[in-house]
Amino acid sequence: MAQHNNFGKEGENIAADYLLDKGYHILERNWRFKHKEIDLIAMHHNYLIIIEVKTRKNEHFESPKEAITNGKIKLIIEATEAYILEKNILEEVRFDVITLIPDNLEWKIEHIEEAFHPTL
Repeated sequence: MAQHNNFGKEGENIAADYLLDKGYHILERNWRFKHKEIDLIAMHHNYLIIIEVKTRKNEHFESPKEAITNGKIKLIIEATEAYILEKNILEEVRFDVITLIPDNLEWKIEHIEEAFHPTL
């Protein structure tokens, strides 16, 4: 596995641990539908939470939030629709983003709840 993939997986693991500490129940990690992927799927307070995790080594080139394009949002929403149908989900859905940037021996974590909404 390429080093950048390992870095991304480390970020996803840290994000999952962060969510668990906050009382979230992780249902899926790296759930795939065709060529689309959802990083983390969790339940929290009767919401199905779809979480996109963005990990960057620094913010010099592009902040992690800026990496979530309209095209990426469309893919996440399409995968979410497939997940809801496959699992027969009835709960409301929320789309969150967690960004991670290493800061010496710690991680700078930003959890953006309701980061985006599906368009009609």
